[in-house]
Amino acid sequence: MALKDDVTAALAEVGDPAGKAGLIASGRATAIAVKDDGTAGLVLAVDGLDRVAAERLQAAVEVALRRVKGVTATRIILTADRGSAPAADAAPVAPTVPGIRKLIAVASGKGGVGKSTVAANVAVALARAGHAVGLLDADIYGPSVPTLLGIEGRAKLEGNRLQPAMAHGVRALSMGMMTDPRKAIVWRGPMAASALVQMVEQGDWGVLDVLIIDLPPGTGDIQLTMAQKLKPDGAIIVSTPQDLALIDARRAVAMFGEVGVKVLGVVENMSGYQCPHCGEASQPFGHGGAEAEALAMGVPFLGRVPLDIALRLASDAGRPGEGAQAAVFADMAARVAATVGL
Repeated sequence: MALKDDVTAALAEVGDPAGKAGLIASGRATAIAVKDDGTAGLVLAVDGLDRVAAERLQAAVEVALRRVKGVTATRIILTADRGSAPAADAAPVAPTVPGIRKLIAVASGKGGVGKSTVAANVAVALARAGHAVGLLDADIYGPSVPTLLGIEGRAKLEGNRLQPAMAHGVRALSMGMMTDPRKAIVWRGPMAASALVQMVEQGDWGVLDVLIIDLPPGTGDIQLTMAQKLKPDGAIIVSTPQDLALIDARRAVAMFGEVGVKVLGVVENMSGYQCPHCGEASQPFGHGGAEAEALAMGVPFLGRVPLDIALRLASDAGRPGEGAQAAVFADMAARVAATVGL
């Protein structure tokens, strides 16, 4: 009975989106039960809430329950009066990871195309648009997110949960926050893949609208494990315009197709350069190749990011892009948000 009381108390602290009362006082949370194995269950009414609000409420309830000592699993049954709520016509789907509404992978067929820079800046752009965003640096062997977001120090462990760091409005977690940056990470594929899943499932992310997963380049164990176990809502493919990178970008698109993950679009990075002194435009890596390839593969083109020393300097200093660069990423983020239903 004590555990049920703790569960009820936790639900009472979760605010009702339609008012100031907690879920117990408002009557949204009913039929609360706790099994002997620690599974906490309840019926959650989502009347009067649209899909997004209902998903956020479900995520908040799952996080609140899992933080109760003794709760090992959750079972939430959603109900709505079909005559009174949009949510009845579009009931939310339970997220793969409790508390996280959407998972989006950022991938590339080969390294060196600026994938992590795109992932970090899209995450910041989504946060600036008002979404609750997390960023997982799953590039186990070459973690870049701590540098890109200016995060220093080690990740803390509280109650067997890894604590993401908050930077630029984004909750971030990286293997670079748990290892000595002077030492190489020498792990076999299955071990690295297992570490990725653990960071997602054991990270204390709280309630997120979206978790961006910055994958390592390629199409190996880590990518396959992530796709099969975490079931992301979509993937963004980053490539430069040159043919050498596009060959591997095609492989990345094909891999996600084989495992049933929707490709949200292709980003063309390092697309053109304008000399800040003479104003002359040039294309060191080509121009338009990724856009043409996206069209040929039948996937959306999310936009191009030009070579810009300002973005490089900002990244090295642990800051997201500003000005024109920020506008580019904001447009990409808006396209992605609309596609996955944020």
